[in-house]
Amino acid sequence: MKFSTPILKATAAMAITLCASPLLAGDMPTAQEIADAVSDHTYQGSMSAGGSGFSEYYAADGTIRGVDYTGKWRTEDGVMCFNYGQDDRCFGITLDGPSMVMYKDDKIDGNGMLIKGNPQDF
Repeated sequence: MKFSTPILKATAAMAITLCASPLLAGDMPTAQEIADAVSDHTYQGSMSAGGSGFSEYYAADGTIRGVDYTGKWRTEDGVMCFNYGQDDRCFGITLDGPSMVMYKDDKIDGNGMLIKGNPQDF
């Protein structure tokens, strides 16, 4: 069987795209895996929009505590949602040990580290 060059190029392009995608279904943590990773942990990192670093604590009861604010968190498969008193803001999540990366529209929107407990006493 002989394959034409355009078909090979298209196949190669598709393979590269799939391998480069951070949110492949097999890479997405379950809701429970996300909850287990963030519950009773402090996120220390930044978001692309603000650019500056921040920390906030994710309590086991779904409460978020920061320097001068509180909120609620919840998880779905591959997603973590945050509510600070208005509408939920949900992000795709990938986890690698203590590292957590947040995605919006398939682009990295935030990244940081999860630290056990509430070391900043929020």
